[in-house]
Amino acid sequence: MTRSFDTHDQNVVTTPGGQRVHKDHLAQSDVIKAQFDEVRAGVWCLIGNGLSNQTFIQAPEGIIAIDTGESEEEMAEALRRLREITDAPIAAVIYSHFHYVEGTTAVFKEGNHVKPLPIYGHEKIGYNKSRSAGEIAPAYVRGIVEQFAIAMPAHGADAAVNVGLGFWFRNPAFTTVTAGYLPVTHPIGESASLTIAGLRVEMKHSPSDCDDSVNMYFPEIATCVHNSVWPTVFNVYAIRGEEYRDPRVLIPGVDNIINWAPEYMVATHGPTLSGAENIHKKATRYRDSLQFMWDQSVRAINKGWTTDEIASRVTLPDLYDEDYLTAERYGVIEHHMRQIFIGLRGWFDGDESKLFPLEPVERFARLIEGFGGRSEVAKQSADALANNDIRWATELATWLVRSEGATTTDRELLAACLRVIAERTPAANIRNWAITRARHLDGSTSMERFNSHNFWPNTLESTKSTDLIHTLRVLLEPSKAQGINHHLAFHIDDETCGLHVRNCVAVPTDGSGAQSTATMSRKTLHALMGGATSWTSMVADGSVVLTGDAATIDRIRLAIDNAGLSS
Repeated sequence: MTRSFDTHDQNVVTTPGGQRVHKDHLAQSDVIKAQFDEVRAGVWCLIGNGLSNQTFIQAPEGIIAIDTGESEEEMAEALRRLREITDAPIAAVIYSHFHYVEGTTAVFKEGNHVKPLPIYGHEKIGYNKSRSAGEIAPAYVRGIVEQFAIAMPAHGADAAVNVGLGFWFRNPAFTTVTAGYLPVTHPIGESASLTIAGLRVEMKHSPSDCDDSVNMYFPEIATCVHNSVWPTVFNVYAIRGEEYRDPRVLIPGVDNIINWAPEYMVATHGPTLSGAENIHKKATRYRDSLQFMWDQSVRAINKGWTTDEIASRVTLPDLYDEDYLTAERYGVIEHHMRQIFIGLRGWFDGDESKLFPLEPVERFARLIEGFGGRSEVAKQSADALANNDIRWATELATWLVRSEGATTTDRELLAACLRVIAERTPAANIRNWAITRARHLDGSTSMERFNSHNFWPNTLESTKSTDLIHTLRVLLEPSKAQGINHHLAFHIDDETCGLHVRNCVAVPTDGSGAQSTATMSRKTLHALMGGATSWTSMVADGSVVLTGDAATIDRIRLAIDNAGLSS
């Protein structure tokens, strides 16, 4: 298997829209093409409606709906397509994992469902939903924007072609995006053997790109619905940043599918597969690609190779290029190998220079000086780019951009390097990230707004006030909290919580025994945290009522990196 973008441009094609892309990246558009697929009698899968599929299974008591997409609008379209075939009521909803659960309210708005409607899913789905919207929200959102081409233009050379698992993160055909998540009513643990809507189903906890993923098998119709075998080599590492996806944990989920021996296999993403022999062969190869990455990472670690050496020396054998299922059309193997090393052994890989490296700005300055100065480094980078030495050109240009004195020309040079990477990689994640960063560097589309903790309206409305207040602990600026030891309670409508600021941390509490209090409505809290108003004005007009040590309360809120609270 060829490593990422290291070939010349013989694999690059130009689309009718003007995008220059790797031919395999373009070919993925045919794999994930939109269709309402009748997998077998009574099983339908809507592909291409968004990033994920929506699947419907006819059961004796009605329709089982599996995954509800990224929005209420997305699920409403899936239901519209279903109603062209059957008017049977929705008898149950199943979430395969927490990523595609935002369209559930569309079922209730349609009104054609049993009452009460059971919702099945893993017991961690609720926790994972809140985690992604809370402490790590800025990094989480920024990563999604970069990986899924959200900040890229709709047309022209920089436009997205596809995002690997689908055409878009959210379908642009829907002019509004309404969050419609409803919590699980019937939680699943490690496994379950159930009858849902009169149809038997085996459910198995099968961690995949998240730890709440559940695969399911309906033995009476020989159909498996899963989140384990993707229409591309599995993303052990997601460039957007995610928790470690350990192949040792992933492989049993695929093994379980193989043991079920289904005649039909319906995925969370991409096309369905049919035929027991065909499924066995392809699922086995997919499983073995995961084992290959793990085994060869461990082999290399035991040899004493560094992460850079592993990434440059190990790739999947050519046999895995047989079809799209184990091709690099989403992420790339060299990144996955690095992630396995870090997941298993941590960040230090034995490279002596990484033990106590210089601060990056100083290091880049010394490298530039050692290479003969900024002009010489710029010349060498431009020459390397012209000579197809893309990795070296990108490294040199990065020194210039990440050191003091970076110029517009430096940023444009690095952007040019990234655009070559974008057009030569078969991986959607990499193309989208590289173009998004290039557009940030050349000033086409700034990403600065994603580098701060913005509390978006949907997040504020769907999150408990207590959780919002407790999230403030990760916005504390330590230098401004020096010397504070004070417990501040918040009374927000019918919720009470607190933060005890001490030792340069803000410890979450229930507010009991606090030295001071701040009382406000939930509406006021949202206005403050969303930046629509200021603390000073809310205190002045009585919307925020303080008791206790007002001076220390001021020190606390001024130490929190939030525009509304610190103004």
